[in-house]
Amino acid sequence: MTTPLIEVVHLRKAFGRHRVLKGIDMSIEAGSSVVMFGPNGAGKTTFLRILSTLSKPTSGTVRVSGVDIKNNPEGIRQYLGLVSHAPLLYDDLTAYENLRFYARLYDLDAPHDRIRELLERVGLWHRRHDLVRTFSRGMVQRMAIARALLHNPPILLLDEPDTGLDPQAAEMMTDLLREIGGSERTIIMTTHHLERGLELADRVVMLVGGLIVFDAPASDIAYDQLRPLYDQYVGEGAVT
Repeated sequence: MTTPLIEVVHLRKAFGRHRVLKGIDMSIEAGSSVVMFGPNGAGKTTFLRILSTLSKPTSGTVRVSGVDIKNNPEGIRQYLGLVSHAPLLYDDLTAYENLRFYARLYDLDAPHDRIRELLERVGLWHRRHDLVRTFSRGMVQRMAIARALLHNPPILLLDEPDTGLDPQAAEMMTDLLREIGGSERTIIMTTHHLERGLELADRVVMLVGGLIVFDAPASDIAYDQLRPLYDQYVGEGAVT
């Protein structure tokens, strides 16, 4: 039996007396595309922050490629690309300068070629010399994905990447995520958009009150079943 790429065992996280994650067990195979649904406050962002080594668990274990992330967080980050609520870009640098800065942090060979490849992939090569502060919300999100992919990580973590996007920008984001997924990259994404998440995923997880209440292959769920399932497990009228 092969070892899962990511193993989460009895994961708990508390902030003082407030328990956010109450015992998460989860295995994720390489090449999977997992979408996590749940209401605000369910613990989705906290879960991704722990996976990305930005937050430490209160108890439990997270392993990436068999390595406990607590033992080697800096090494694990080489495996990860993160797109969070903060784009982690410098407004007063150009698109090209932002990626060049991160390329130096990752000590990339031939950074110009990689930067050009990614900016072309996200449709922003023609804006490479423009300051990021002049970009729309959708363009900033595409830049954030380019930054996260710069070192070609096998794992991409996306925390509500479509929040605040207009329909056209959200569709462009969906097309981009569909393109960068596949057998060589594992994607874990949280979103409030049920149909878009189902379209991108091969596995659906629902998180409520710090616990996984539903976990099934996306192929088992039809579009017209998703909302009733969400209402059943999360609660009718919950914030989505």
